[in-house]
Amino acid sequence: IITLGTAWVYRFIETNELVGNCHKVPQKKFLKELLSIDEIVVSLENIISLIKDFNPKTTILFTVSPVRHLKDGFIENSQSKAHLLAAIHQVIENTTSGARIHYFPSYEIMLDDLRDYRFYKRDMIHPNLTAIDYIWEKFQQAWLDDKTTSIMKEVDTIQKGLAHIPFNPKSEQHQQFLKNLQHKIQVLKKLHNILF
Repeated sequence: IITLGTAWVYRFIETNELVGNCHKVPQKKFLKELLSIDEIVVSLENIISLIKDFNPKTTILFTVSPVRHLKDGFIENSQSKAHLLAAIHQVIENTTSGARIHYFPSYEIMLDDLRDYRFYKRDMIHPNLTAIDYIWEKFQQAWLDDKTTSIMKEVDTIQKGLAHIPFNPKSEQHQQFLKNLQHKIQVLKKLHNILF
């Protein structure tokens, strides 16, 4: 899963290179630029090529972050998201059938389906837990089969058990609980090759 957040980038004036982090260098040493759709397409195609060279059977799922980058400004955020969306869809349309490259609409679910500030945290930028759960449910329905969902529930139960803080850790009851938990872990590891 590759989630894109913004099409805005910073160019270090001294070297004329795009940078991933400004490292506390004064802002005046950078130019802020909006990547064109074509530039994003080339970048995504390079990413896909690298991944497919490593594992040709990999399924790649693109999504656009529903978090708005309002520090860039309202209009600039919309421009950025539009460029990302257009580039992703252009890449998907240009790929051959069977390439296993897809798009999941987390951005659209947040803006068009939920579309209400009650689904945002107090900062009015980030999705709240209800929104996250809703988007996750939509993702599960679209991408996970029943077997995977069942395994996830088992893993979740085990993780909750591991996080449990006992009232009396030395009690026989708690020791039996830990043994049962370890047994469940071993069964899952053996059946599904899951790491804990």
